[in-house]
Amino acid sequence: MPSGRRPARAAEYDKNVFINCPFDSTYKPLFQAIVFAVFECGMRPRCALEAYDGGEVRIDKICNIVRECRWGVHDISRTELNENDLPRFNMPLELGLFLGARRFGDRHQNQKSCLVLDHDQYRYQQFMSDIAGQDITAHGNDPRRAIKGVRDWLSAARGSVPLPGAAAIADRMDRFATDLPAICANTERQVDELTFVEFADAASMWLAAELKRIG
Repeated sequence: MPSGRRPARAAEYDKNVFINCPFDSTYKPLFQAIVFAVFECGMRPRCALEAYDGGEVRIDKICNIVRECRWGVHDISRTELNENDLPRFNMPLELGLFLGARRFGDRHQNQKSCLVLDHDQYRYQQFMSDIAGQDITAHGNDPRRAIKGVRDWLSAARGSVPLPGAAAIADRMDRFATDLPAICANTERQVDELTFVEFADAASMWLAAELKRIG
């Protein structure tokens, strides 16, 4: 990682959650559910889609985000072969960067904690057995199960911080998804046009208003 980059302040580091997952349209319901759950747990989601700097090398961007995040959600479910019979290894690579930062970094990096997701709990043993010992959480390609995985992991990792139950978070996510087309229409946008930052801002503002309403 570039040595000249200013490290994140402690308060930012403790709230930042690096989301390492596929970004294709098929995975989008899971991705958006994970982002929403992170906000519900009082944290800030971060991912490689947050910046559009064509001059920054992608791996440098990812390393900088990893350094600024204490927490990481890593979905390794998309390692299947593509049409050219080649596997997709971006997610395992970024998981390796995160684990390496925890193992070899300074005292702040040593505090990192991660959640590893897959659609089946033990599938990783066939292609990445070196991570044996990590707790793998299966989501079965179900957004509600992904929400529960994120919520339960952060609840255990953060100890005394009380969090809403997974069912309550998932129900609010459903209501937000219902409201999102109208939210977008107010600014002449379509839901499928939203960038990561725009979706994250919409989710954060909707959730803040909803939690204030139910008081």
